[in-house]
Amino acid sequence: MIARAVPEKLPEALIFSKNNRTILVDSPAKIKILSIILNKESRFDEVVDEIGKAKSTISVQIRSLIDDGLLVERIDEEDARRKVLSLGAKFLGVVTGPSANEPPMTPIMPELSLTRFDDPAKVFRVIFNSIRTGLIDNGVNVEPIMYAAGTSVGKYVAKLVCDSSDDVFLENLAVFFSGNELGTVTVDQISPFVLTVKGCYECQSLPHMGRPVCYFDAGLLSEVFSIQKQERYEAVETHCYAAGDGFCRFVVSKKEDSPSQAVSWTII
Repeated sequence: MIARAVPEKLPEALIFSKNNRTILVDSPAKIKILSIILNKESRFDEVVDEIGKAKSTISVQIRSLIDDGLLVERIDEEDARRKVLSLGAKFLGVVTGPSANEPPMTPIMPELSLTRFDDPAKVFRVIFNSIRTGLIDNGVNVEPIMYAAGTSVGKYVAKLVCDSSDDVFLENLAVFFSGNELGTVTVDQISPFVLTVKGCYECQSLPHMGRPVCYFDAGLLSEVFSIQKQERYEAVETHCYAAGDGFCRFVVSKKEDSPSQAVSWTII
């Protein structure tokens, strides 16, 4: 996940949504500022210190981001002389290009091996993976959108799997995954909940990316567990096929107990 420091390698652009319009930020200076504020609000002086440029230059860029609705500012409750900056728009993803020192990535679009009468689950997986890999092929990372889509679907899945008994709920969830060929779920631990998914539909066709990438599943599990437990739960993926593991694993816990990186986004 994204660190608080400015990343050495910046993406070509960041994608945001504000008032039903899509905003593409391709200014390197603005991307540096947004990369700091993306996951945690920051004071103006903290941004200046991390970027290391003249205060007047950064101030102009921040004012432009505020005018565009991408940032909002407020008075620091602890010091009225300071301004605190936070994100004012919904983060959708990033656009990246190959590094000058790296060869272009080999296209990873999976072969479409469908027949006229394949089962719906297989057709869904092919479509889902084709969209995801097509975006990656073109340098577009939409992890926040995948997570949000997962939470939306989770509301409907919860109607099928939730139960007054946690044991029955977990069994229903495993049956839902296996029955729809989404993967084989086993429950390794209860407090916090630890779920392992073998044969994950979301990431098995992706290349080795060095990190977990199943944001759709993380969003879905977060929503389903939140509805089951009637309080906010968050699923954090700790192992993933795309990270080089032989399975996907999620730790699901109350939001206040979740790792700090649970809802942060990588931009590199």
